Amino acid sequence: MFSIGDFARLGLVSVRMLRHYDAIGLLRPAHVDPATGYRSYQAAQLSRLNRIVAIKDLGFTLEQVRAILDDKVSTEELHGMVRLRRAQLEARISADLARLRGVEARLRTIETEGHMHTDEVVLKEIAATRVAELSARAASYEGEDIGPVIKPLFVELCGRLESARVTIAGPGIAYYIPEDDGAVMVHVAFPFTAEEKDEYDVQFVTLPRIETAATIIHHGPMEEVGPTFQALAHWIEANGYRSSGLAREISLHCPDDLAEWVTELQIEVTPV
Repeated sequence: MFSIGDFARLGLVSVRMLRHYDAIGLLRPAHVDPATGYRSYQAAQLSRLNRIVAIKDLGFTLEQVRAILDDKVSTEELHGMVRLRRAQLEARISADLARLRGVEARLRTIETEGHMHTDEVVLKEIAATRVAELSARAASYEGEDIGPVIKPLFVELCGRLESARVTIAGPGIAYYIPEDDGAVMVHVAFPFTAEEKDEYDVQFVTLPRIETAATIIHHGPMEEVGPTFQALAHWIEANGYRSSGLAREISLHCPDDLAEWVTELQIEVTPV
């Protein structure tokens, strides 16, 4: 037998927690001295304590912990619950980090207001291009919604074209079509040189010619594209144009180091 203090040290919990578990009937002492009220525990009870703490730390309430233990959850089932919870926590951390990067990018945009360089904007014609593409829906234009959609799309498209032995003939292209509910249909595409076949499992479309596009080069990860897009917007307005079509992003250079990415931003414009 172990005193409540010794049992707390062995189980790496507090005495207060053990008293609470006793009060709610979740973990009763093996013995309570009728004269002193001192609680004593057996080593075998560490097994139940471990399960209580593990399940509670998965995010379950103590009532839910009781129900799970009453169902006699096995070690294998507990491991499965831990793996599921780990995946959920990793996804939440990833989303939080993406949101933090978005906030930092927005702050950098604010810091550059009034100091944006627009002298690198170029007007040019964009020829019609036949492309192979895939598309998927994102909840919004926010980076935390676009990022998890567009990256796997490009990977999947490259894989399908490689499997079909279709030669990619130019840089990757991304464009977005808004939907009525605020969501966005994300399209990723590559120009190609091959005969079009249904079994390639991609969509073949023609991106229309743009008579006049205002273009600018963005250096760095797309998570930090805000200042570049806004510089382009200021140039368009200041030079007597208005946007008249969808924006396109042309991936000119995409090494492993995101800081070295080079992307051309294109917006169709017409004179006001």
